[in-house]
Amino acid sequence: MKNIDFAKASFRDFENIPGIDVMERAGEFQLFLDYLSANGHLNYRIESLSGCAPEMDLLLPGKNKAQRCACFVSNDYLGFTQHPAIKVALQQAIEEFGSGAGASPAIGGHFVYHQALEDRIAKFFKRKSAILYTTGYTANSATLQCLLQKEDIAIIDMAVHASVYEGCQLTNVKTFLHNNMEGLELALKHAQHTFRTKMVIIDGVYSQDGDLATMDQIAELTHHYGAYLVVDDAHGTGVVGKTGRGAIEEYDLFDKVDIITGTFSKAFAHIGGYVVADTELINFLKYQSKQHLFSTTATPTTLGILKAMDLLDEEPFWKDRLWENVNYLKEGLLGMGLDIGTTASAIIPVKIGDIGKTLEAGKLLLDAGVYANPIMYPAVSKKNARVRLNIMATHTKEHLDKVLNAFTHVDRKLSISKP
Repeated sequence: MKNIDFAKASFRDFENIPGIDVMERAGEFQLFLDYLSANGHLNYRIESLSGCAPEMDLLLPGKNKAQRCACFVSNDYLGFTQHPAIKVALQQAIEEFGSGAGASPAIGGHFVYHQALEDRIAKFFKRKSAILYTTGYTANSATLQCLLQKEDIAIIDMAVHASVYEGCQLTNVKTFLHNNMEGLELALKHAQHTFRTKMVIIDGVYSQDGDLATMDQIAELTHHYGAYLVVDDAHGTGVVGKTGRGAIEEYDLFDKVDIITGTFSKAFAHIGGYVVADTELINFLKYQSKQHLFSTTATPTTLGILKAMDLLDEEPFWKDRLWENVNYLKEGLLGMGLDIGTTASAIIPVKIGDIGKTLEAGKLLLDAGVYANPIMYPAVSKKNARVRLNIMATHTKEHLDKVLNAFTHVDRKLSISKP
């Protein structure tokens, strides 16, 4: 389209183009996809021919045979998707209960394995009650839609996940700059006597920068002004904290967080989401949250999550190996003069800034046999594009060295390191 410069465009530019209907908009977006593909920059939705692992066989665009790549795109931080004990648990679950649940939770779809997981995830976070959702995304969006109405307000760190923004569409929203306490306090002051329910919503570990919320300061401010604190620790659970209980454990704030949300699709190697809170609020959600109430429940393979939770405590060396890999790769990237921000997790962003350079970096990495995600607006600000690396416990030193060698090549081509 004449008004959109494809060389500088992002997916957001096509969400709502004035003056054209949805079919025309889709056509314009297809032209953009064709442009990215022609330049070798469409490294999204790449088909994998093998399972989630440190190395995967990929069918790359324009290729007619698989290429094996070292993969840094997975949230399978502990490598549990391939753990033999979890595979056995999944097989046994299907043998005992079959392939599906067949109904929503209120009308016949609540099974013993669902109750066991609710009890277990609540205990994991030192609470008594939890509710399950079929995805972590829905755990946020559905819960917030249920709890916050037009008389209420959500005060959110601007770097929270998209699911939080979607969940707040029915209520008032005020954002504050990432981890900025002055902005948070100002928003709380303005909201204190204006809105009925006030919720401060943050991530424990942020998905794009990999850094932690300044949760101790946030909790103190939140409760001082009579608000509730909601923490989504999807990327911290299983990774951060002495026993892998996430950023909340890192700060020892279990008694200061009012609502905890998260997902089973990362360190616990499955699918699904959860909300942990006081029993009264959880019971309210079980009968008022529409996406929970009217969705068929998760399959019997849910039992694999319970096994993953066992392994987190029984085999803590997986988390130790993960952090050995994280520290090794961080040291190597910093030694090359690359900007990795303030990451404190298994997410390492290599910040480049320019969208075009970032997309070209993704192409050069793939050419070198390294699969990593270029991240651009709207996931991050327009001037803050980066390549994101997700580290796994099962990456070997050879995989990590392959990344470092590939970035050396990228830097020679694109000059992305600091002078």
